[in-house]
Amino acid sequence: MKNVVWTGTWVAERLGVELVGDEKLSDLLGLALRRNPRRAHLLVSNVLGKHVPQSPSVVYGHGFALGRRVRELLGAEGASAAVVLGYAETATGLGHCVADGVGLAPYLHSTRRPVPGVDTAGGFEESHSHATSHLLLPENPALLAGAGPLVLVDDEFSTGNTVLNTIRDLHARYPRDRYVVVALVDMRSAADLGRLAEFATEIGARVDLVAAARGTVNLPEGVLEKGRALVAAHESTESTESTQTTEHAEHADSRPGHPGAARVELGWPRGLPDGGRHGFTPGHRIRLDAALPAMAARVADALPEGARRVLVLGFEELMYAPLRLARELEQVVSAEVRYSTTTRSPVLALDDPGYAIRTRLVFPAHDDPDDGPGERYAYNVAGAGFDAVVAVVDSAADTPALHAPDGLLAQLAEHTPSVLLAVVPSYVPARPSTERSSMLPEPLRGPAFSSYAPDEVGWLLQDLSDVTLEAPTEEREEAIQSGGAHYAESLPVEYQPSPQYQELFHTALGTSAARIAQAVGAVTELVLAERSPHPVLVSLARAGTPVGVLMRRWAKHRHGLDLPHYAVSIVRGRGIDANALRWLAAHHDPADVVFVDGWTGKGAITRELTEAIREFESAEGITGFDPEIAVLADPGSCVRTYGTREDFLIPSACLNSTVSGLISRTVLRSDLVGEYDFHGAKFYRELAGSDVSVDFLDAVAAHFPDVADAAVAQAKELLATDRTPTWEGWAAVERISEEYEIHDVNLVKPGVGETTRVLLRRVPWKILARAGAGTDLDHVRLLAQQRGVPVEEVDELPYTCVGLIHPKYTRGATGADGKAVTA
Repeated sequence: MKNVVWTGTWVAERLGVELVGDEKLSDLLGLALRRNPRRAHLLVSNVLGKHVPQSPSVVYGHGFALGRRVRELLGAEGASAAVVLGYAETATGLGHCVADGVGLAPYLHSTRRPVPGVDTAGGFEESHSHATSHLLLPENPALLAGAGPLVLVDDEFSTGNTVLNTIRDLHARYPRDRYVVVALVDMRSAADLGRLAEFATEIGARVDLVAAARGTVNLPEGVLEKGRALVAAHESTESTESTQTTEHAEHADSRPGHPGAARVELGWPRGLPDGGRHGFTPGHRIRLDAALPAMAARVADALPEGARRVLVLGFEELMYAPLRLARELEQVVSAEVRYSTTTRSPVLALDDPGYAIRTRLVFPAHDDPDDGPGERYAYNVAGAGFDAVVAVVDSAADTPALHAPDGLLAQLAEHTPSVLLAVVPSYVPARPSTERSSMLPEPLRGPAFSSYAPDEVGWLLQDLSDVTLEAPTEEREEAIQSGGAHYAESLPVEYQPSPQYQELFHTALGTSAARIAQAVGAVTELVLAERSPHPVLVSLARAGTPVGVLMRRWAKHRHGLDLPHYAVSIVRGRGIDANALRWLAAHHDPADVVFVDGWTGKGAITRELTEAIREFESAEGITGFDPEIAVLADPGSCVRTYGTREDFLIPSACLNSTVSGLISRTVLRSDLVGEYDFHGAKFYRELAGSDVSVDFLDAVAAHFPDVADAAVAQAKELLATDRTPTWEGWAAVERISEEYEIHDVNLVKPGVGETTRVLLRRVPWKILARAGAGTDLDHVRLLAQQRGVPVEEVDELPYTCVGLIHPKYTRGATGADGKAVTA
């Protein structure tokens, strides 16, 4: 048997630190040096699953056993009324386990991650920590307001300051008769032993302490300065990158081109919290217990064949979910399973058998923390001989920084042959019920509203089908340009395509369906890689809606994902439907929302959305929405997320409602859209005989199997490309506006899609076509001929075509070239 050396001798010998206490204390603890101005040493737990990889059954068993002792102390009646509170970040998992042992008690842990829209129920400071502010953010504030015992759980109980700060703050708000403090180790000094009893007398409540072991740390005078000097001396010679022990160096894999992480879809139950940040109830625990076997089986299937040692690596406050997953995995695989988590805590790593932190991986924070970018750490992972590491993070931390060349996954890949990534959805509580949000209706769905299947899209709109909103095109144009009306206050008469035009649509669809399918695949892959692993698609009605449906179909076809998809209204000059945003924020994490549109022209809607989201967040205090649009085509170079930047014919632009689920453009008029209403639209049921909406979707989706490899390759190429928007389209529009003496960029409509809209809905003046443009413009030429609009070929046009609306439209007026302006 290998001789076990206590991992505290190195610090004890050099600083004169003495650990005194129970005989099992040295089995539970090691010592290391902090990079912290408040405390020189760090007590490193061997059974917490934070800094030291440990068997998940051992980690869970210690916490559960403490919970059982609390249950014995309180009795069955007291335990049934207890609430358990854990401390971030180190004891979040321990607190969960204690709650399990108490007898399925409701659980809440403090957090250092502010969550917009969730009211703070308390907060306190941890004086010795490197990051002191703790927040209490229960979804149900009543969780802390009961009269039953409150059980407070931390990994160590030293001065007692943290616990006293917590109890003092909570007792002032929610007084109760009894508190129980739980810790793995009670490390109070002789001077602190009486403080808890004195405090209990002060607040008039009983305060008990339950610990697995007792002891104290004797610190010599000047230990803080000596500790700082030791850290400085060793960090000056130590690489700040990952450090591995010589004992296990042969296990490291730093081969060039080491493969990246493989994603494992856990199948996490919908709506189940990822932990106790906002509260975890006995019902949540029952759902988790039921789902764990299937989730562990998915991870086991993804492990490399022959893996002997596997680490499940949690993420900062996300400790319980990966611990339970690791413990379940331990039951189904023959490999040795270990568990630990990443941390914010900066600790010196030193390769010595008598030191608790042998190696350190350093990587950038990847969850956009409130305190800004900084370093994060994984200890005792490098060089530990793991054949596979399963990194478990929440979706808020599944960001580009996680996947960056210097990110956690890349760091892990240098030290193990296989890295798997499992993402748990970040739970966001429903926003506080307000009069406005509670009165918002559920989305409209087909076949009652639109010809799309009900699962394809939910329309966050109100049905105005019974209202007469159409006006002749000439009247609308005159009212719009004169300032007498906004374009969203009425609807154009739906253009009914001639047989010749319908044939052109079907021909165009036949020749471009595969091209569109590849662009759909590429943009969807970009969204899944960069924006969210489980995005909520929100298309901008109505041109964006067919694209949103196709992206949803691609995610289902390629990845087996069943993505939610909604359509919302955005109106130039009026912004996005704020009630729709409120509904989305109440039902989904805003960070998962990805706005989708068909194409960009000059980027006006892109700018409109950015400004509208900024105003909404400022007014509502609901944050997290990313205003960047994902589009099929970005000829104007206005966005980063696109399938292509070519300006080509997207057949859905050829028609109006008959290719968009028979839904009209959206309407925003004060006499029709009230304070608690979504923007409106009409369902043209009477046009069902001409509807090709589903035909368009099916024709494109039929090509998904053929273009899958090309689309994925295109997405990978785009991921490696600088896609920073250049806004060259906007510059071209400004130039054209001045060159043709229009002096209003809103009347210049660039790109095939926007030009088609001009010909179908507005009173066009002329069409500019790029010299040599081919069949992509057949339908534009046909529409222009039917409406008597000249088509002028232009060299060096950045778009395939541009539609111009005359700025001084009146009946019978002539344009700048002397030609009559016609309808």
